[in-house]
Amino acid sequence: MTTDQILLFSLFGVVFALLIWGRWRYDLVAFVALIIALVLGLVPTSLAFSGFGHPATIIIALVLIVSRGLVNSGAVDIVTRKLTSLDLKLSSHIAAMSGLGAIFSAFMNNVAALAMLMPVDLQAAVKAKRSPRLTLMPLAFATILGGLVTLIGTPPNIIIASYREKALGAPFGMFDFAPVGLTCAAVGIIFVAIVGWRLIPGARDSKSPTIDLLDQEGYLAELQVAEDSPAIGMLVRELDDTAEDSDAAVVGLVRNHKRLAGQARNVEIRAGDILVVDAGAKGIDQFRGAMKLEFDGEKQREKAESGGMVLMEFVVPRYARIEGRSAMSLRLLSRRGVTLLGVSRQGKKFRDRVRHLNIEAGDILLLLGSNDRVPEVAQWLGVLPLAERGLSVTQYRRAGLAAGIFAAAIAVASFGGLYLAVALAIVVAAYVILDIVPIQEVYLQVEWPVIVLLGSMIPLGAALEASGGTALIAGGIVDLTAGLPIMVVLTVLMVVIMTLSDVLNNTATAVIGAPIALDIANRLNVNPDPFLMVVAVAASCAFLTPIGHKNNTLIMGPGGYKFGDYWRMGLPLEILVIVVAIPAILFFWPL
Repeated sequence: MTTDQILLFSLFGVVFALLIWGRWRYDLVAFVALIIALVLGLVPTSLAFSGFGHPATIIIALVLIVSRGLVNSGAVDIVTRKLTSLDLKLSSHIAAMSGLGAIFSAFMNNVAALAMLMPVDLQAAVKAKRSPRLTLMPLAFATILGGLVTLIGTPPNIIIASYREKALGAPFGMFDFAPVGLTCAAVGIIFVAIVGWRLIPGARDSKSPTIDLLDQEGYLAELQVAEDSPAIGMLVRELDDTAEDSDAAVVGLVRNHKRLAGQARNVEIRAGDILVVDAGAKGIDQFRGAMKLEFDGEKQREKAESGGMVLMEFVVPRYARIEGRSAMSLRLLSRRGVTLLGVSRQGKKFRDRVRHLNIEAGDILLLLGSNDRVPEVAQWLGVLPLAERGLSVTQYRRAGLAAGIFAAAIAVASFGGLYLAVALAIVVAAYVILDIVPIQEVYLQVEWPVIVLLGSMIPLGAALEASGGTALIAGGIVDLTAGLPIMVVLTVLMVVIMTLSDVLNNTATAVIGAPIALDIANRLNVNPDPFLMVVAVAASCAFLTPIGHKNNTLIMGPGGYKFGDYWRMGLPLEILVIVVAIPAILFFWPL
């Protein structure tokens, strides 16, 4: 190997290790890696930031904004509400929700599709008196599968299409992914609806409780003792009966900014003390009323806010603004007027004060604030609601207009009338002009960590390819499968890419996998399209872990899943995708 190859492989090894470790954000890791490569001369200065202007980067950003427009217009909600009015059995419900999620994901960001359907699924679970852990994982997996169907369904498809244009002169079209993608999605949805959900831990337990997220236990909240509270003068343990009536438990006391642990049970309560309460949202509010306690900053907020107060619950996706930070560090109350009242993390008890607690992806947050401010702050934090609000802000009269503009742009782009990025840019401009997506929301909808990751990885991937590094990897795979049928080579490639995608971001996996696929095809003197299609499918199918895809992380808290729960349904599903995808790819994209 050359010196450049050794340095690049070492750099990628460190990047992969850091991404798997997860200690630092993937966009930061990739950007620092790019800077190191520039300093070492591995990436030419002229190409330093070429990834940020790459068509794949631009298209992904535009798709995210278009997704928000479809949500704001109510085009998605109209279909969803019709489905929820049906009283379906469990398998039928999973099939219907999964099919709907797959359809939405084919034409909008799959995280946005899951965010739209998750509250609906939770409400259906409450209505049917079943645990949402039975349905959330199938729904998340289905939204991932749906992205396989179209060019804009998932970032790996966009990356593979752009790479094909660079390498072969023409990109994949909007629906070139559909034959294979539809086959995999259809078989996958049938599997999760009939067999898959039964493999989820606890699925066969008929006593599995319904998790009503507005009543669930597990929040750790802080309530201040007011001057007229009947709790003053009582011992903490003497509050047990009152707390039990509200399905709550007093688990600690804070005095002078110091939390008292074990000895708090026998401490006499004073005005100004803070009681640490473990309860559900309603239980917290009931106990607060019974003992005349106050939320943090309640009096000041009552004077400042003219609207009513609301408690709302949100789930934290990976790389949300609040992930890895605390409410105190963000000055959530002083600057935004919203209190982080409680945090639920799979029943885990915290030693830290709630507002000092560093939030993790998958946590469920209980936010308190005015009716109009909480949703605005939630959007700023990057968290997603777990229940539909009573007040609808969608613009239903514009649903047809929004969908029509989008459909027209896709049709024109599909027939070659406009370059896809230009067509999507026109849609975004129209949505802003028509106020379907307010101008202040445009930049909030772009998932900047993904943009930075992609902008950083594209030059690194190009450097690895230019140095001959990808050719070395391709040669290793060809040598490993020497003398075996092409189907076996494709299967090995798919397993390798799929394994990487389960622990790395699928965008980074596609960037690295595309040139490897092309090199293998060139060595075998066959059509490269089947190999590129293998990378597209494999990079998107990450079902083994909660870190493989953002949708897997998103359901972890609401579904009460553990890290080891995913592979039970995910492993058979990945094997099924391999079994179905390889013959389908060879049929629709012959060598």
